[in-house]
Amino acid sequence: MVGFSILAMLPDADVIGFAFGISYGAPWGHRGAMHSLTFALIVTAAVVAVARKMGAPPWRTFLCVAFVTLSHGLLDTLTNGGLGIALLWPFSNHRFFAPLTPIPVAPIGLYMFSGRGLYVVMCELLLFAPFFLYATFPRKPRPVATRR
Repeated sequence: MVGFSILAMLPDADVIGFAFGISYGAPWGHRGAMHSLTFALIVTAAVVAVARKMGAPPWRTFLCVAFVTLSHGLLDTLTNGGLGIALLWPFSNHRFFAPLTPIPVAPIGLYMFSGRGLYVVMCELLLFAPFFLYATFPRKPRPVATRR
Protein backbone atom coordinates (compact mmCIF):
# COMPACT_ATOMS: atom_id res chain seq x y z
CA MET A 1 0.00 0.00 0.00
CA VAL A 2 2.91 2.34 0.71
CA GLY A 3 4.28 1.62 -2.76
CA PHE A 4 0.93 2.35 -4.41
CA SER A 5 0.67 5.59 -2.41
CA ILE A 6 4.11 6.64 -3.65
CA LEU A 7 3.15 5.79 -7.24
CA ALA A 8 -0.07 7.80 -6.88
CA MET A 9 1.88 10.87 -5.74
CA LEU A 10 4.88 10.43 -8.09
CA PRO A 11 3.63 12.86 -10.80
CA ASP A 12 3.73 15.72 -8.29
CA ALA A 13 7.49 15.26 -7.94
CA ASP A 14 7.60 17.59 -10.94
CA VAL A 15 7.34 20.56 -8.54
CA ILE A 16 11.07 20.05 -7.97
CA GLY A 17 11.49 21.68 -11.39
CA PHE A 18 10.63 25.07 -9.88
CA ALA A 19 13.94 24.95 -7.96
CA PHE A 20 15.78 24.48 -11.28
CA GLY A 21 14.01 27.34 -13.07
CA ILE A 22 11.56 25.18 -15.05
CA SER A 23 8.43 27.24 -15.51
CA TYR A 24 4.97 25.92 -14.68
CA GLY A 25 3.87 25.93 -18.33
CA ALA A 26 6.96 24.17 -19.73
CA PRO A 27 6.57 20.58 -20.99
CA TRP A 28 8.50 19.33 -17.92
CA GLY A 29 6.87 21.90 -15.61
CA HIS A 30 4.25 21.16 -13.00
CA ARG A 31 1.36 19.11 -14.39
CA GLY A 32 3.29 18.59 -17.61
CA ALA A 33 5.03 15.43 -18.84
CA MET A 34 4.98 13.64 -15.48
CA HIS A 35 1.18 13.91 -15.41
CA SER A 36 0.79 12.44 -18.90
CA LEU A 37 -0.68 9.09 -19.88
CA THR A 38 2.65 8.20 -21.51
CA PHE A 39 4.59 8.78 -18.29
CA ALA A 40 2.07 6.69 -16.34
CA LEU A 41 2.45 3.80 -18.79
CA ILE A 42 6.27 4.00 -18.69
CA VAL A 43 6.20 3.88 -14.89
CA THR A 44 3.71 1.00 -15.04
CA ALA A 45 5.94 -0.97 -17.43
CA ALA A 46 8.99 -0.45 -15.19
CA VAL A 47 7.14 -1.50 -12.03
CA VAL A 48 5.64 -4.56 -13.73
CA ALA A 49 9.10 -5.61 -14.99
CA VAL A 50 10.52 -5.43 -11.46
CA ALA A 51 7.45 -7.04 -9.87
CA ARG A 52 7.53 -9.88 -12.39
CA LYS A 53 11.14 -10.70 -11.43
CA MET A 54 9.96 -10.81 -7.82
CA GLY A 55 7.22 -13.33 -8.71
CA ALA A 56 4.20 -11.01 -8.67
CA PRO A 57 1.34 -11.81 -11.05
CA PRO A 58 2.03 -9.59 -14.10
CA TRP A 59 -1.55 -8.84 -15.21
CA ARG A 60 -2.85 -8.03 -11.75
CA THR A 61 0.23 -5.90 -11.10
CA PHE A 62 -0.22 -4.13 -14.45
CA LEU A 63 -3.90 -3.34 -13.76
CA CYS A 64 -3.29 -2.06 -10.22
CA VAL A 65 -0.22 0.03 -11.07
CA ALA A 66 -1.79 1.43 -14.25
CA PHE A 67 -4.94 2.42 -12.36
CA VAL A 68 -2.94 4.14 -9.61
CA THR A 69 -0.54 5.98 -11.92
CA LEU A 70 -3.10 6.98 -14.56
CA SER A 71 -5.58 8.20 -11.95
CA HIS A 72 -3.34 11.07 -10.77
CA GLY A 73 -3.32 12.99 -14.04
CA LEU A 74 -6.97 12.23 -14.73
CA LEU A 75 -8.05 13.38 -11.26
CA ASP A 76 -5.98 16.55 -11.64
CA THR A 77 -8.06 17.44 -14.73
CA LEU A 78 -10.98 17.75 -12.28
CA THR A 79 -9.32 20.61 -10.37
CA ASN A 80 -10.45 24.20 -10.81
CA GLY A 81 -7.09 25.94 -11.17
CA GLY A 82 -3.67 25.93 -12.73
CA LEU A 83 -2.88 25.58 -16.42
CA GLY A 84 -4.43 22.15 -16.97
CA ILE A 85 -2.82 18.74 -17.45
CA ALA A 86 -0.58 17.69 -20.37
CA LEU A 87 -2.28 14.30 -20.71
CA LEU A 88 -1.14 13.68 -24.28
CA TRP A 89 2.53 14.61 -23.88
CA PRO A 90 4.84 13.94 -25.88
CA PHE A 91 2.35 14.02 -28.76
CA SER A 92 0.90 17.35 -27.64
CA ASN A 93 1.79 19.96 -25.03
CA HIS A 94 -1.86 21.04 -24.82
CA ARG A 95 -3.12 21.15 -21.24
CA PHE A 96 -6.55 19.70 -20.51
CA PHE A 97 -9.28 20.24 -17.94
CA ALA A 98 -12.31 17.97 -17.54
CA PRO A 99 -15.71 19.49 -18.41
CA LEU A 100 -16.50 19.53 -14.67
CA THR A 101 -13.92 20.77 -12.16
CA PRO A 102 -15.34 20.05 -8.68
CA ILE A 103 -11.98 19.68 -6.89
CA PRO A 104 -10.35 22.88 -5.62
CA VAL A 105 -6.72 23.21 -6.69
CA ALA A 106 -4.28 22.66 -3.84
CA PRO A 107 -1.61 25.19 -2.91
CA ILE A 108 1.97 24.16 -3.69
CA GLY A 109 4.67 23.53 -1.07
CA LEU A 110 4.40 24.87 2.45
CA TYR A 111 1.30 26.83 1.45
CA MET A 112 -0.51 23.49 1.84
CA PHE A 113 -0.28 24.18 5.59
CA SER A 114 -2.47 27.27 5.29
CA GLY A 115 -6.18 27.89 5.63
CA ARG A 116 -6.55 27.30 1.90
CA GLY A 117 -4.70 23.98 2.22
CA LEU A 118 -7.01 22.88 5.04
CA TYR A 119 -10.02 23.82 2.90
CA VAL A 120 -8.72 21.69 0.00
CA VAL A 121 -8.03 18.72 2.29
CA MET A 122 -11.54 18.91 3.74
CA CYS A 123 -13.11 19.11 0.26
CA GLU A 124 -11.11 16.10 -0.92
CA LEU A 125 -12.04 14.15 2.20
CA LEU A 126 -15.70 14.82 1.48
CA LEU A 127 -15.40 13.96 -2.22
CA PHE A 128 -13.43 10.75 -1.71
CA ALA A 129 -15.00 9.51 1.56
CA PRO A 130 -17.37 7.12 -0.25
CA PHE A 131 -14.42 5.41 -1.97
CA PHE A 132 -12.47 5.21 1.29
CA LEU A 133 -15.46 3.74 3.12
CA TYR A 134 -16.02 1.16 0.40
CA ALA A 135 -12.34 0.17 0.38
CA THR A 136 -12.18 -0.23 4.15
CA PHE A 137 -15.65 -1.70 4.77
CA PRO A 138 -15.38 -5.13 6.40
CA ARG A 139 -16.27 -8.05 4.15
CA LYS A 140 -16.58 -11.77 4.66
CA PRO A 141 -13.34 -13.48 3.71
CA ARG A 142 -13.44 -15.45 0.47
CA PRO A 143 -12.81 -19.17 0.76
CA VAL A 144 -9.32 -20.14 -0.29
CA ALA A 145 -9.31 -22.37 -3.36
CA THR A 146 -7.49 -25.63 -2.85
CA ARG A 147 -5.17 -27.02 -5.48
CA ARG A 148 -5.52 -30.59 -6.66
